[in-house]
Amino acid sequence: MNKLNSKIPDGPLENKWSTYKSTVRLVNPANKRRLEVIVVGSGLAGAAAAATLAELGYKVKCFCFQDSPRRAHSIAAQGGINAAKNYSNDGDSVYRLFYDTVKGGDYRAREANVYRLAEVSTAIIDQCVAQGVPFAREYGGLLDNRSFGGVQVSRTFYARGQTGQQLLLGAYSSLSRQIAKKQVTMYNRHEMVELVMVDGRARGIIARDLITGELERHSAHAVVLATGGYGNVFYLSTNAMGSNTTAIWKAYKKGAYFGNPCFTQIHPTCIPVSGEYQSKLTLMSESLRNDGRVWVPKAQGDKRSPSDIPDTERDYYLERRYPAFGNLVPRDVASRAAKQACDEGKGVGPSGLAVYLDFRDAIQRLGKDVIQERYGNLFEMYEKITGEDPYQTPMRIYPAVHYTMGGIWVDYNLMTTIPGLYALGECNFSDHGANRLGASALMQGLADGYFVIPYTIGDYLADEIRNPAISTSHASFEEAEKAVRERTNRLMQIKGKQTVEDLHKKLGKIMWEYCGMARNEAGLTKALQLIADLKKEFWSDVRIPGEINEFNPELDKAGRVADFIELGELMVRDALNRRESCGGHFREESQTEDGEAKRDDDKFSYVSAWEYTGESSDPVLNKEELIFDVVHPTQRSYK
Repeated sequence: MNKLNSKIPDGPLENKWSTYKSTVRLVNPANKRRLEVIVVGSGLAGAAAAATLAELGYKVKCFCFQDSPRRAHSIAAQGGINAAKNYSNDGDSVYRLFYDTVKGGDYRAREANVYRLAEVSTAIIDQCVAQGVPFAREYGGLLDNRSFGGVQVSRTFYARGQTGQQLLLGAYSSLSRQIAKKQVTMYNRHEMVELVMVDGRARGIIARDLITGELERHSAHAVVLATGGYGNVFYLSTNAMGSNTTAIWKAYKKGAYFGNPCFTQIHPTCIPVSGEYQSKLTLMSESLRNDGRVWVPKAQGDKRSPSDIPDTERDYYLERRYPAFGNLVPRDVASRAAKQACDEGKGVGPSGLAVYLDFRDAIQRLGKDVIQERYGNLFEMYEKITGEDPYQTPMRIYPAVHYTMGGIWVDYNLMTTIPGLYALGECNFSDHGANRLGASALMQGLADGYFVIPYTIGDYLADEIRNPAISTSHASFEEAEKAVRERTNRLMQIKGKQTVEDLHKKLGKIMWEYCGMARNEAGLTKALQLIADLKKEFWSDVRIPGEINEFNPELDKAGRVADFIELGELMVRDALNRRESCGGHFREESQTEDGEAKRDDDKFSYVSAWEYTGESSDPVLNKEELIFDVVHPTQRSYK
């Protein structure tokens, strides 16, 4: 096993980042103009990084597979963004945000990274307000806050139920300014299909123009990945259908270690699956649990209308089981509790795989106008999808795949194990441990993009000013492009009978059944074999219409699903290795008497960092031991 160097600065936790910023090497303005950086992804992390690096003077190329950066999946985040401003004067602080995040992640995150995240959170809000993000405000004009799961303070800033959209528009405006100044060259409808390395360093990418099908070579002095999560490995998830793992998977196969791949977040407030035809799921914001109460009938198989079930025959199970936090327990806890209720035969709706999220009491207490002001667009979305009015009848919700805490392993600088390759936001593993608290995804993406990478990448690029730009005619680019062409030709020559979508569904069912909300040794072992069989099936029977050098979304999807199949195998392998329960990773063999996750800190207090060793050999597990100097792990309790 290789020893991983996280490069955490010395000194007290609260001083690490400020000391780092004061002592890190810098690049002077004249030299920045000679340096190029590739940013892959244009969501909050990518757009923020591209705009900020360009503002500093670097020449930036930014790539996204959408038709516009405004359509990045960050737009889908609804409920809010955390920051330790303590505007509510309810006892919040940088330390408390740090503590809540480490505890919420079940003590499987790196302390130094989490503290830095909490520390820079306050600056994010100022940045976004300056950009014109229309956060909700109180009567006196101050920014409003609400609570999210796993905390006992109100620290979540929000713009109704459209927070991700509004924050992305703010980042996009900054990015657009740099595009107009020609500091950023934007490549819409381009997908990274290979990483190019020269002398062991990341020096460029091969991108596919998704309109023409042509392959393009792009070189730079450093490459930044900000490509989001890989939840679509389950097929059905709350992610946009285009969300994929291809960029980070290519990096993994070039030598970037993959951290904690099995750590997947199941979100408790999703509109339930309605049928086999469905291709994605829709999330109802966690913010709804501020005012909505979760319940099921006390009696098994009770199919009465919710309005006909009196309070004495309702089980408000989160409030009963977790009185200190009630409906605002963390997502992993709420998700497992919903599954348990449905497993006991108390689920509601046609499938029996749903629980109620009820606003009756909040409407009576506050009035419909207040609820409409807070959540109106979410209620409208629910009614359009289900045909039911949530002001009149409770929402039906059930857990679904939402976020991936695992991702490319990075050190304190956000650099991967490949020199010159960085990973930001959801596509890295660094800040959330085994479970992410609500409203922390937007916080991490903007923290990484606006406030962390501008400092840390300079330390690396300070040496790169001595290196000339790499020509795209270099042999490494030739080899990388050749490998892409060979793989593409192999896909097109299969000419099988099954669609990409059908094979992706098969993968999703395997992953959800055996590596979803609950996992066990037998199921995971079976899943390894099923995925191996599916991989053979894919590469012998997939059908891809059309041609290579043209607009061909089926070919694009095929490449992504091939990567998902390989990733699924690694996720199962990681889940099989981690013989403990923690956060969203719930091993049925490791639980307390009352069904809560039971960690094994003596054996598994580490980050699993998997190293690719070739198609025909198993990956190697490297471990980064987690050291807790400030927050000492205890059994999580929200009671």
